Amino acid sequence: MQYLGKVLIVDDDPNILELVKIYGEKEGFEVVGTNNGDLVLSAFSRENPDVIILDIMLPGKDGLTLCRDLRQIRMVPIIMLTAKGEEADRVLGLEMGADDYVSKPFSPRELMARIKAVLRRANAYEMLEHINIKYPGLEIMSSTRTVLVNDKSVELTPKEFDLLYYLAQNPLRVFSRENLLSTVWGYDYFGDQRTIDVHVRRLREKLSALEHEYLTTVWGVGYQFTSPLKVKEIAYE
Repeated sequence: MQYLGKVLIVDDDPNILELVKIYGEKEGFEVVGTNNGDLVLSAFSRENPDVIILDIMLPGKDGLTLCRDLRQIRMVPIIMLTAKGEEADRVLGLEMGADDYVSKPFSPRELMARIKAVLRRANAYEMLEHINIKYPGLEIMSSTRTVLVNDKSVELTPKEFDLLYYLAQNPLRVFSRENLLSTVWGYDYFGDQRTIDVHVRRLREKLSALEHEYLTTVWGVGYQFTSPLKVKEIAYE
């Protein structure tokens, strides 16, 4: 069986830990787990996982705090586990930098599909040609995944960066939410269109120091990246 990578599952329910381990190993993953939020960072450092499945409600540090902390260390794909119907938890998870979410109770097969999907998207990005883009007051450096606003670095989650980078590469083109989900998140993303709205709102907040508002809503359609420059004046490096 082909080895697909290491999964770190964080949940205080021993049945879920065992379920993910059984199904994950059948699919070709190595699965390690912990049931306490205070043990996650040490487990992350020790195990060096390829993807993390992270419950929100945990003893010790909660999942949302851990998601934020893990993003400071390494950009590993994170899938949040949320209670069924808890939209606020899903939105907060995305704002903290989660790549996807699964609502409890969940199908183990669906979870395996989502793990494979986030890993495919992460691997596909690593193979892309990295191009840096400069606009007035805004610099997007793909090679280091860094964004400068008025020469000051701003912290973006992985998907915030991916969304901004994609839009900035296609100035003035109008994208529907469906198009952005398909292109930036991947055709096999399982989330809903409100994901886009959350990320655009967060990006606008982080780019608010700029004189020009780059992210524009096209009512009834979606979003576009507007630039004060003509297309031929945009600096690609």
